[in-house]
Amino acid sequence: MKKTLIAIATAVLVTVMPAANAQWVVVDPTNLVQNILTAARALEQINNQIRSLQNEAQMLMNEAKNLTSLDFSALNELRSALSATNQLIQQAQGLAFNVSRMETEFARLYPEAYTGATSGTQMATDARQRWKNSLEALRTATKVQSQAVQNFTSDEQTLTDLVNRSQSAAGALQATQATNQLLALQSRQTIQAQQLQITQDRAAALEQARQVAVQERAREVRRRFQGDGTPYSPYTVNFYGN
Repeated sequence: MKKTLIAIATAVLVTVMPAANAQWVVVDPTNLVQNILTAARALEQINNQIRSLQNEAQMLMNEAKNLTSLDFSALNELRSALSATNQLIQQAQGLAFNVSRMETEFARLYPEAYTGATSGTQMATDARQRWKNSLEALRTATKVQSQAVQNFTSDEQTLTDLVNRSQSAAGALQATQATNQLLALQSRQTIQAQQLQITQDRAAALEQARQVAVQERAREVRRRFQGDGTPYSPYTVNFYGN
């Protein structure tokens, strides 16, 4: 660069000297070159400052994009679908889902053994209630299955919207929020699967318990029919006074 500036200064001197005619102008080439170098350095610094300001402006624009919030939320739809399934479980008839109530009802309706103090009417009533419990458990399971099928359509649309917004996100915040909502959708589907599994397992367990209770009732009825083991003694029965 110095060689270039010296060449420029020499050209200036050559141009100026003939124009002066008879007058001689004294020019210090070294000083001229130094002044040109100083001006070049100042220009370079200005250019650097301009580039720095441009970079800072771009950084601010990028940060603004990264901090832009996503103007879409699927959380209400996810909560609504989850709440609908949960209400079906809470409205279930038959054996309660409450732990303390369930233990009391189960011990009464599904006893380990019947005693002689239990009447035949009571055993028949309990058998009817056990059948109703199994029926209601199956009904609840099918309701939850139907609700899960209804949720598939809305889940598909929600998934499409979230993926599209994630791919077209303007910044990191929008992409993160879209990803979080996708994870929320996956969590809701997992919870729904657990709810469905609970209702199905409950129906299967109650039916198995009912079958065990049926066997116990049959054993007690057979015991009562056979009596206490005393040999049977025939005796005369009179009909119509004959």
